[in-house]
Amino acid sequence: MSSLSGKVQTVLGLVEPSQLGRTLTHEHLTMTFDSFYCPPPPCHEVTSKEPIMMKNLFWIQKNPYSHRENLQLNQELTDVLINEILHGADGTSIKCGVIGEIGCSWPLTDSERKILEATAHAQAQLGCPVIIHPGRNPGAPFQIIRILQEAGADISKTVMSHLDRTIFDKKELLEFAQLGCYLEYDLFGTELLNYQLSPDIDMPDDNKRIRRVHFLVDEGYEDRILMAHDIHTKHRLMKYGGHGYSHILTNIV
Repeated sequence: MSSLSGKVQTVLGLVEPSQLGRTLTHEHLTMTFDSFYCPPPPCHEVTSKEPIMMKNLFWIQKNPYSHRENLQLNQELTDVLINEILHGADGTSIKCGVIGEIGCSWPLTDSERKILEATAHAQAQLGCPVIIHPGRNPGAPFQIIRILQEAGADISKTVMSHLDRTIFDKKELLEFAQLGCYLEYDLFGTELLNYQLSPDIDMPDDNKRIRRVHFLVDEGYEDRILMAHDIHTKHRLMKYGGHGYSHILTNIV
């Protein structure tokens, strides 16, 4: 593994960290999100089945998980992906640079615990970063880090995603930050009055995210903060009137 040490592994091969530039650490180019489908109220069933159009875009933006086509972020790029599967990307063999995102729910299941332990074992051998998707509960990130630590993971190379919808209390956030992992605020651009996946969570807007990042910087964690959009549905793409992958650099920074 010595040849990989100190390098960044990209789909085009190893590069020096200084060559990487600004990097969004949590985005999806293609995926299906069917498992999180939330049936709409009966009066909106027709709208939920229509193609994405200007006339229903506002409804989709407010109910993104109740529109089945919106959960299919697997078009525009189909031909590219097929070509890469059949022929390879630019004549290279594609290799991952991180393990993740490792999905966890709340409460954590036995199978998820086993996967976390296996992830820790693999990371211990490879020395690569790990990205974690925590369950929707303030205690989830703490539990996950504890399991990873006990299994021998390198917490300094571990990213905890979605903190902007998970840990809201400043005292708890500082307690978690002291554990040493990367703190990822990766839902920039997501501003919902009703968070369908967990209605009890008051999803912050970008202004609140900025203030929370500012708070962590003031507390000395500037080098442990990561930012992204976690784009995983169509309505967030610029093609459908969304903010797109450039939102952080164009509007937030």
